[in-house]
Amino acid sequence: MSFALSTTIKVPSAVSALALGPGEQLCVGCDDGSVRWYSLPSTKVSRAIKSLGEEVSSIVWTHPKKDEEASVWIASGRKIFRFSGSSQKMVMSVEDASCSIEAGEDDEDLLNELHLSENGKVLAFGSDSGSVGVIDISSNKITRMRSSHTTVCGCVRFVPDRPSELLSGGYDSALLHFDISQGNILSRLDIAAPPLTSQGVSLSPPFVLSIAINGAGLLAASTADGRVWLGSGGEKRPATSQAGKKKRSRKWEGLKEDEGLWLQVADGPVVATAFRESGQLLTCSLLGALSEYKVSRDAQGSLQATQVWSSTVTSIEKVNAMAIGQTSLVVGGFGKDGKGVVEVWRHSDQVAQPTS
Repeated sequence: MSFALSTTIKVPSAVSALALGPGEQLCVGCDDGSVRWYSLPSTKVSRAIKSLGEEVSSIVWTHPKKDEEASVWIASGRKIFRFSGSSQKMVMSVEDASCSIEAGEDDEDLLNELHLSENGKVLAFGSDSGSVGVIDISSNKITRMRSSHTTVCGCVRFVPDRPSELLSGGYDSALLHFDISQGNILSRLDIAAPPLTSQGVSLSPPFVLSIAINGAGLLAASTADGRVWLGSGGEKRPATSQAGKKKRSRKWEGLKEDEGLWLQVADGPVVATAFRESGQLLTCSLLGALSEYKVSRDAQGSLQATQVWSSTVTSIEKVNAMAIGQTSLVVGGFGKDGKGVVEVWRHSDQVAQPTS
């Protein structure tokens, strides 16, 4: 199903992080350290956090529970803060955080992406030093993996249905797969640069900029040279498929290079990937090229991906973040004037005409 632009929201500073929570609550983090809440489809700010001191690099909603209200974890600079997701206070500050954790190892070790485990018990993070770590939410204890990236670790993801397995991506063009209980690397994939173009021009190095793993264990990893790697080695497949049902392996095997497929999806860096449904992959480039691919298998069981929709953002000069909801696609970055812009796209049958 295609998307159409529904709403545009403008904020004073460049948008650096987005997260959709329960009931279409949208959190927008900015490079001035501020965070704003919106209850979509409204474009009115419902709550806000005054500057946390440094750029907001990531926002994660906790999983709602019957006996516990939803909350948000926010990475800003070296620190991670936890705030109530339903506070009645209109304007909050650092003092209103229920906890604050200093996860960066030194003043220059800024945090990047956060990701919460499926059981809601562990929060993962990556940092500028290349470090990969996890936080036990019950105690706030930090555990760092024994190995790290040689440079910036920009993205982290828990492997679905395997709460002790974590994947990270770095600017060293590597994907690292960890056992968080031991801190060891279980597998890795080092991504090689593509061949030179016909004009002899080399594109950007294949820095890993984003990763997504669907519920079946299919991996999508995007790079700075405009590509996405689909890794199917760890995918759970039904018994009706050509290859038959795979026996559950001791560990996730999504980094097997011979069980993957490369897609060239943009001319420049692909900054975000997300699975909308198990077989529907959405991608967004730095310059705002949006694409959706249907990932499936042919009669022989080989992995294939077909582009089913594409469009381009209208008001964003460069994209920094993307979030996916049940019926919405949210993209954030900054416009030509350097100020923040959020575009909310919805299923095209739900959009009458764009508003701003």
